[in-house]
Amino acid sequence: MGQWVYTFGDGKAEGDASQRDLLGGKGANLAEMASLGLPVPPGMTITTEVCTYFYEHGESYPPELETEVNAALDHIAASTGRTFGDAEMPLLVSVRSGARISMPGMMDTVLNLGLNDATVDALAKNAGDERFAVDSYRRFIQMYGDVVLGVPMRLFDERLEDLKAEKGVELDTEISADEWRKLIEVYKALVLEETGKPFPQDPRDQLWGAIGAVFGSWRNDRAITYRRLHQIPERWGTAVTVQAMVFGNMGETSATGVAFTRNPSTGEKALYGEFLINAQGEDVVAGIRTPQDITEKARQEAGSDRPSMETALPEAFAEFKAVCDKLEGHYRDVQDLEFTIERNKLWMLQTRSGKRTAKAALKIAVDMVDEGIISQDEAVKRIEPASLDQLLHPMIDPKSEKVLFAKALPASPGAAAGVIVFSSDEAERFAAAGKPCILCRVETSPEDISGMHAAGGIFTTRGGMTSHAAVVARGMGKPCVSGAGSVRIDYASGTMISNGVTLRAGDAITIDGATGEVLLGEVPMMKPELSGDFQRIMDWADRARRMKVRTNADTPHDARTAREFGAEGIGLCRTEHMFFDPARINAMREMILADDTEGRRAALDKLLPMQREDFTQLFEIMAGLPVTIRLLDPPLHEFIPHGEEDIKEVAEALGVDPEKLRNRARALAEFNPMLGHRGCRLAVSYPEIAEMQSRAIFEAAIAAAQKTGAPVEPEVMVPLVGLQTELEFVKKRIDATARAVSEETGQTFSYQVGTMVELPRAALNADKIAESAQFFSFGTNDLTQTAFGISRDDAATFLGSYLRESIIDVDPFVSIDVDGVGELIRIAAEKGRSVRPDIKLGICGEHGGDPASIDFCETVNLDYVSCSPFRVPIARLAAAQAALTHAKAA
Repeated sequence: MGQWVYTFGDGKAEGDASQRDLLGGKGANLAEMASLGLPVPPGMTITTEVCTYFYEHGESYPPELETEVNAALDHIAASTGRTFGDAEMPLLVSVRSGARISMPGMMDTVLNLGLNDATVDALAKNAGDERFAVDSYRRFIQMYGDVVLGVPMRLFDERLEDLKAEKGVELDTEISADEWRKLIEVYKALVLEETGKPFPQDPRDQLWGAIGAVFGSWRNDRAITYRRLHQIPERWGTAVTVQAMVFGNMGETSATGVAFTRNPSTGEKALYGEFLINAQGEDVVAGIRTPQDITEKARQEAGSDRPSMETALPEAFAEFKAVCDKLEGHYRDVQDLEFTIERNKLWMLQTRSGKRTAKAALKIAVDMVDEGIISQDEAVKRIEPASLDQLLHPMIDPKSEKVLFAKALPASPGAAAGVIVFSSDEAERFAAAGKPCILCRVETSPEDISGMHAAGGIFTTRGGMTSHAAVVARGMGKPCVSGAGSVRIDYASGTMISNGVTLRAGDAITIDGATGEVLLGEVPMMKPELSGDFQRIMDWADRARRMKVRTNADTPHDARTAREFGAEGIGLCRTEHMFFDPARINAMREMILADDTEGRRAALDKLLPMQREDFTQLFEIMAGLPVTIRLLDPPLHEFIPHGEEDIKEVAEALGVDPEKLRNRARALAEFNPMLGHRGCRLAVSYPEIAEMQSRAIFEAAIAAAQKTGAPVEPEVMVPLVGLQTELEFVKKRIDATARAVSEETGQTFSYQVGTMVELPRAALNADKIAESAQFFSFGTNDLTQTAFGISRDDAATFLGSYLRESIIDVDPFVSIDVDGVGELIRIAAEKGRSVRPDIKLGICGEHGGDPASIDFCETVNLDYVSCSPFRVPIARLAAAQAALTHAKAA
């Protein structure tokens, strides 16, 4: 198979940043930093291909791997002067995961590996610091016991808290070496009790246990959830990086920290981060100790009385600042860095592209264009389209009355209101019921990932701006307020208390991630201002993109919202939604209950003016932009009540015998209505429905054109066509209605008739259908259902297994199945153009707002995508990125 292990250190590396898929993001960037001559502890990266092998061969390793790992350990030993497992000069290592795309906190890490009852004394002797050595050993037992041996971390934490309580201290740094040694024995006894085996003393056994645990964590629940949320394929796997330990817990001249080269919340061009003196890396993000600011300016702005790194460790700070500048210049992007200072010596442990809020991403991209670092096209490609969703929703109205409950750190901007929940399970339950909630925790951990996704916002009493809660919330686009030390959360009683005010689970609060405020009750919100950096990026995107972006809109409100977001027309107006209005549904039911055509026409005459007014408003709002209106699509049974009480109530309102309503409901019932009497089949059975809707469309077009002075060319879309003869049957009725309206009004108007391609037969026979259709709109929701033969309503019961087992990489209802559904679209596009070269092609399913699906649409040369109003800016940006990507590839 080739090389399984790649080494780095001493100013050189066997890999580089271009090998991200093989080495993972961490391994590739460590190799790159080493090659740049930066101070990187030497190490090795075990490739993602080993992870693939691991799962394909019953969690075993390639035969050559052990030899390559041993050779790499010799390489690290030669660089450090220490030997792995040696009783005199022991080499200690960290073992970390590293997927090709950053998954912060989702997989496992083990630090201080190689310590045992003998090497801990050697470490103490070599360092001249017994307390540091035994502190490192207890950390290792705790972490290894949890990650590798499966002993719950809370059991270790409970014993540590018992020790602190016994000694009357609050901080780990206040515990002496002798006390740490006693706790180590307690920890080892706990491991023996929980596992039935003593804590492993052989460093090589420890190493292989940790490597297996890191590979195993690729399939833990939180990693699976994160991959599902971010559409990361399971088959990618993770790399494992084994690196010589450097220690930030060797006294007052040692420290550890995390930083961003620019502010990830606001985008400000200023070094941003936190550090802790005499600590290891996990301490900073765990929230156990309150971290300190890196720069003096940040310390002053925060009002902190604890020294900044700039003043406490000035030489290391100056070197770190220079490294930050070099890395941002090298990668031409904001970097998220981890570092350790060991007795005033700086070591770089990681760099990666920094996760940032949408607001920050826009500012950073625009600033880097203005600074001459990147081009406008690069700026457009830098913004994650889905992240724009953060900017498109309400924020707290500054005029509203606010009652402050607590104030803490503004960890992730945006505002959210909802009821208090104290667990991820509760958050998921509330979200499933459609009730907004705020997840309130002492601190979050990777196990909370699903609850954080379900909640509208996150609030924690511990942790800083780089805590787990803050980093994950920013990546998700969720508001977050963290580090509210004045608030006490009691999970047992379901309460949180601040300054004498007690809130309980179910009480409403509002959090403002821009100010760090937690407010009582649900505070009024307002729409955001989309200008400045946002407008500049969107202007650049609009210049770069080829495809138009329309919206799916059934109401004037949706249409106006979409226009504000830059929609260039309506790609799908679902007329049936208009019939469900309480003022209209009884007229619809009269039509369904009618015994003959004359009765149906009488009922439809009541609906005609309502439909005409609906369409007139949409045409006026769109003012000359294209509007595609789909004729009635769902089966008629959806309009009929089924419960006995509902049947009696509706029958009374309609003045009919309840038995007639019952009989009609039974007659309309279908075993599988998705494949039943719906779409164009209704127009074939009841052509008067299509005639009424067509008349409403054409009369509305005339009225809107006269009022606005803008030309209106409606596009009448016939749904669920599978046969050219079906479309021709309905089209003749539409054309006849158009002629009648023109003669009655004395007005001429243009219109188009097309179809929604949502059946495989329609795609395969698109050349024949194009003889009658002037446009195709791909209804990918139903096309996916009919291509796969699965119902979207039921797919959730088994698609999770498909994703987990890598049978598919992404839910086909979320992102287009390129090989199947995509191939049907490609065939239909080619066949349609072969008969009608100027045929208009678009997509109007939910995929129209999905960036990956939009990228596919660019490859098929579709004319437009159509999506929900709030996804219009996302689609505009994604369409631009697709155009830039494929223009470059061509």
